[in-house]
Amino acid sequence: MKLLGVAMAVLTVAVVGLGCGSSPSDGGGGEGASSGGSSGAGSGEGGSLDIGGIGPGSSGAGGASPTGGGGACATQTAAASLQPVYLAFAFDVSGSMGKGDKDWHDKALKWDPVVAATKQFFSDPGSEGLTASLSFFPADDDRCSSEIYATPDVPLTPLPSAAFTEAIDAIEPASSDDWRGGTPTAWVMRGTSGFIEAQRRQNPGKYAIVLVTDGYPQGCDEASDTIDAVVADAQAALAEGVPTYVIGVENPPIDGAPDTLDDLHEIAAAGGTEGAVLIDTGDPSQTTAAFRAAVDRIRGASVSCTMAIPLPPDGSTFDKEKVRVLYTSGSSATTELVYDQSCATEGAWRYDEPASPTQIVLCVDACTTVQADMVAKLSVDFTCESVIEVPL
Repeated sequence: MKLLGVAMAVLTVAVVGLGCGSSPSDGGGGEGASSGGSSGAGSGEGGSLDIGGIGPGSSGAGGASPTGGGGACATQTAAASLQPVYLAFAFDVSGSMGKGDKDWHDKALKWDPVVAATKQFFSDPGSEGLTASLSFFPADDDRCSSEIYATPDVPLTPLPSAAFTEAIDAIEPASSDDWRGGTPTAWVMRGTSGFIEAQRRQNPGKYAIVLVTDGYPQGCDEASDTIDAVVADAQAALAEGVPTYVIGVENPPIDGAPDTLDDLHEIAAAGGTEGAVLIDTGDPSQTTAAFRAAVDRIRGASVSCTMAIPLPPDGSTFDKEKVRVLYTSGSSATTELVYDQSCATEGAWRYDEPASPTQIVLCVDACTTVQADMVAKLSVDFTCESVIEVPL
């Protein structure tokens, strides 16, 4: 899914000739800038959006405009985009993913289909617009240290990229003896959170952790080898605005295979994402499809619904009550989203700070609609007159 293209349609006022408004010499009559023959005594929009040349026009008793001139509005476009999204993947490469020491540690049923789907996601042109990093855990050395996971195996890289496939191929064990032991989940969570904290100072945006694992924390110390420890780490990340998504890889349906995933829901809930997505194994093709679907859902949910308000061109002064937000879906005409600072209205948007806004934020249901629309487009019109009322 390509991230949403956002065009900011900026309506500014151009005074086209002295006859556009009243002047000391003409008392308000004479030639004017006529765009489709609109009336200067109208609502203050100053004419239609068809920018015509100088011609006979109505008297210049025109309505309000950002420049106070009562002239015709000219449409200009300023580039803008939704807040950038960064996904930090923490990927379990412990022996239980495919070592073969137990029947349910079957590489062909767990590692291979999960890796195939992971590679597809990172190389998919539909991931364009996202930026991701990838950390493998346990680390080859000093696995129970947060510092080692603060430097990902693949740094933040714009998608799609072949770098992730190359890194996965390089780490894949050549034999059963090469698999790593332990699942230091708490340590990779802390290291990844530290990495994100450092990156946010350089590259502000929306960050999320994606934890991919097939079991409970183990292999370090009693304090960190618990779900509670990882839950605390997810809560700490969420307090800093970083949610945690969890994908759990089930053991194959083989007699004696333990259930090692139920408690992963607690991590996801603590990370603000409700519950873990658990992937069945046993049929490699179905496992690949299910894992890919899970990552695609995360990709959609992670799309930001916040966009910065750019400076209007031509030196115009931004007026927070002269704004419209429009949404065009892939299957319908353009519709106007309603402004509602309380987000009580369906399909609404709000300002981040109504007193002094710097961002436009889609409310929950509008955000959900946009995230689910692969070809959605948003536009923001800066109008010549007040069209909304912003509470003080």
